[in-house]
Amino acid sequence: MRLDVKAFAATTGLVWGFGLFCLTWWVMAFDGATGDPMAIGRLYRGFEISPLGSLIGLAWGAADGFLGGLCFAWLYNRIVDLRERHPPLS
Repeated sequence: MRLDVKAFAATTGLVWGFGLFCLTWWVMAFDGATGDPMAIGRLYRGFEISPLGSLIGLAWGAADGFLGGLCFAWLYNRIVDLRERHPPLS
């Protein structure tokens, strides 16, 4: 079964971006908007615990999740194609 690369990439982008957005608001609900960078802020420039930082995290997360999902689905489909051409000996 092959994956739809565009749909998988869009889904992973939305899930990761929205997840990072929600995580930021979750931390702000308990600790307040500190403006302090989290560990992931070292990877995603401009991401911090603030309302603006949550939007920046949403954008970075969506882009990163999209590219990661795109690579994963493409590689998965390549492996499926190879296995269909050369089935295992058993």
